[in-house]
Amino acid sequence: MNTSFFGELLQTISDRGRALLARADRRGDASARSESLVELCEDLLSGRGEASGVALAREILGRYAELTTGPRIAFFEALAKRFGTDPAAMEKAIAAWQAKPSDETAAELHAASEPRRQELFRRFNLAPGGTAALVRMREQLMDVLTHRDDLRAVDDDFVHLFTSWFNRGFLVLRHIDWSTPALVLEKIIRYEAVHEIHDWEDLRRRINPPDRRCYAFFHPALNDEPLIFVEVALTREIPAAIAPILATERERVETEKMRTAVFYSISNCQRGLAGVSFGNFLIKQVVEEVRRELPKLSNFVTLSPVTSFASWLKRERTAEASSAVSEADKLVLAALDAPGWWRDAPTAERLKEPMMRAAAYYYVRAKNGRGVPLDAVARFHLGNGARLERINWLADTSDKAMKQAHGFMVNYQYDLDDIEKNHEVFAESRTVVVSSAVQRYLRPSLELVPIAG
Repeated sequence: MNTSFFGELLQTISDRGRALLARADRRGDASARSESLVELCEDLLSGRGEASGVALAREILGRYAELTTGPRIAFFEALAKRFGTDPAAMEKAIAAWQAKPSDETAAELHAASEPRRQELFRRFNLAPGGTAALVRMREQLMDVLTHRDDLRAVDDDFVHLFTSWFNRGFLVLRHIDWSTPALVLEKIIRYEAVHEIHDWEDLRRRINPPDRRCYAFFHPALNDEPLIFVEVALTREIPAAIAPILATERERVETEKMRTAVFYSISNCQRGLAGVSFGNFLIKQVVEEVRRELPKLSNFVTLSPVTSFASWLKRERTAEASSAVSEADKLVLAALDAPGWWRDAPTAERLKEPMMRAAAYYYVRAKNGRGVPLDAVARFHLGNGARLERINWLADTSDKAMKQAHGFMVNYQYDLDDIEKNHEVFAESRTVVVSSAVQRYLRPSLELVPIAG
């Protein structure tokens, strides 16, 4: 109700401001409204009253939405070139700081160093639906970043502002169940990015039974648009495969026998908010929610997919010298080239040990240029304080999983007593905390912190 009230109030202010702008146009005041989108942006930054400023922001966003690809890129170029930091203001602020260092001159230097487009984005956000429009604008900017590095600074400013606007304090956790409005449920189906939800009945199986849960974060400015959601299975044991969790016909787990909460799918919903982290807060809050409801739960684990193990292994198999795959293992791994190899039991059994060795190396020792694990899912969970608990062979034999990961999935365990310690170890030294079940597939290394069990 409050969100609706303030939305209507903002709309009224905007409509009144548009009327003021229209009257100014009829008086022939050329400075009141410009036909150029970039000049309108300059107008907005020049300082207007509340009503006309809101209306102008709405007008700019409306015109932007009508741009085709070429003009849109030109607009991004203008944001990069014309709305960056003011060099004259920076020089003046630096000189003032050097002449008299103080909190006041430091504040002036900080203000002068901020690109003008950050304030422009803040003023865009005054318009009704401004936040959603800016998230869409960033999505469109991301589409061109792969070949336009010169626009990277504009993207950095979006991330900087979104990180503040979508701060955890503004997020609302909602339990998604069968009574959730259909509009939201449709978006859960559409945004599911890990294990496709095929239809409404499939969705019901994931959110309606007593041993299934789904939680999502929402932001007041985006109404019924989920930002991120997690699907949870309540089980007896830590699962080693996804099929039993997603099965159409399965045995329901009675409440008194539930001991494990399994986070088997985490989906980010708003591409324009990439780089703004919600998942760590989501998992920790969901843990608290389910523990409050089911105090007998003792295990909190993931059943996580992998996206790039197969491509990494292909490179290692063809490398002249690989520290990850021995020459003997390369000979056995040649069987991976046979279509449907996993359907032949003797072949799969022969491949298991060398594949487990390669997978353990990938998850623990394969690092990128920044010294962190290659696997993005590993970076996320290890950074949140989880430990690498178990690597599961042929845990997902769907076409997608076989292509990307040769069927591997991973359990990361959130041990509530060790989360902070594990997080600090990973943050400070990039050390991967592993269980003994994973460690046995690796040669001794200082990179490992073994955990018994």
